[in-house]
Amino acid sequence: MLAGLLAAGASPPAAAVFLDPQRDILMGTPASEEDDDTPRLKTDYDPLWGMDENGRIPATQRKRGLAHPERWRYVPEARIKPGNILQRFFVTSFIVPYAFSNSDVGTGFGLAMTDMDFRHQRRQEFVAAVLSYTSEGQQDYHVKWRRWLNHIDLPEGGILQEERSLVELEVGYLNTLTLRFFGLGPDTDLSDETSYSDESIYADLFMDRSMPNQDSNWVVHLGGRFESHALGDGHVEGKPSTGDIYPGLFSEAQDENITWLRAGLRYDTRDSQETPYSGWYIGGLAAWAPIQTTGSMGAKYTLKTGKVFRTPPLFHSGGDKREENPPTDTIAFQFRNEYTTGDLPFFALPTLGGPEEHRGFITGRFRDRSAWMAAAEYRFWLMPRGLRITKAVRIERIGAALFYEVGAVSGSASDLYTQKVRHTYGTSLRISIDRSNPLRFDFGFSEDGMQFSLGYGLTF
Repeated sequence: MLAGLLAAGASPPAAAVFLDPQRDILMGTPASEEDDDTPRLKTDYDPLWGMDENGRIPATQRKRGLAHPERWRYVPEARIKPGNILQRFFVTSFIVPYAFSNSDVGTGFGLAMTDMDFRHQRRQEFVAAVLSYTSEGQQDYHVKWRRWLNHIDLPEGGILQEERSLVELEVGYLNTLTLRFFGLGPDTDLSDETSYSDESIYADLFMDRSMPNQDSNWVVHLGGRFESHALGDGHVEGKPSTGDIYPGLFSEAQDENITWLRAGLRYDTRDSQETPYSGWYIGGLAAWAPIQTTGSMGAKYTLKTGKVFRTPPLFHSGGDKREENPPTDTIAFQFRNEYTTGDLPFFALPTLGGPEEHRGFITGRFRDRSAWMAAAEYRFWLMPRGLRITKAVRIERIGAALFYEVGAVSGSASDLYTQKVRHTYGTSLRISIDRSNPLRFDFGFSEDGMQFSLGYGLTF
């Protein structure tokens, strides 16, 4: 998750491009001797290769011939430094202390170790290990590996990478002492708060793939996940334990092992999966839980759609047409429906509230067998060129966002849209070292008060 945040981007000198359909790769030669008087080898590392001093990235011509060039992210040779993990430190490898805060787990501190050029695959693979501990006693240790499937290595330096097709594996251990449960249904009150602890281990493997080829708008998702949970008494001071107030629900979920199988399909025209500037998507995901310790079987079904619009720039000029990834202000919308069938433990049911959605409520504030949520967010850049930290590391951009979210939960799908609607709104500060994963400081407000959360990447 931190890998994208800690990488900066640039682009190489312009070059004429020829597409070889048989090999499906881009090949190029310098556009003119003026553009590239002395060709450089890939071993000649230059931390400013292709980037202007002020942070502007000149547009590359290397995407010509691709059906959807806007979907391919350019990474210049400057961001693919050769050498071992120590020699690449703060270019493609990082050991970074970090802090975060969520109202349900407190303030956390941790260490993130990331290698964005794992196994020297020209940034086609990355691996990250994260260790953290919070003021409320939460422990989180996990390792994530990812490989992008559509990857073009440019002979003259740099790569092109498409975000939609990838394979990812994550394994981890998570021990949280202060999870909240307010009961089931749309009308729970803050005074209903109980708490429980959950010590879990998990492994998650999935693949996303554009079908039938890399230019298609259709994306298939296939995945599986194993979770082992050991629930216990909560540690929230002055609040009863969930097992004392809801003994039936709690005992059924107390020592639960679940195997999930997932399959999904979406139609997606967005220019980026991480930080889109335009496009729309619609899709569905089914997650089956055929193997549970209790012998029960259940499933969750999610329908989701969204759209992103470019808007006139508010605090900047918007860059220029010859710029790679120019600063762009946007308005984004999302709508999500989630339903369940069969039997699932209470902690696996749909929820509203938390740092990813309904940010004005604490995590899991509303929970039941079905839920819907709609959100709108206006995203704009305050400092479109950011600022330089070192010659090789810079903050790409600093921005902000305004958001509004509505939603409801219900015990059945048939009366979901007749239940009380919950509203949240707020503001967010965004700091981006790389387009793929901005750092988010969210301040959400609701009828319950204010919630603050710190996270990485956009919520939708």
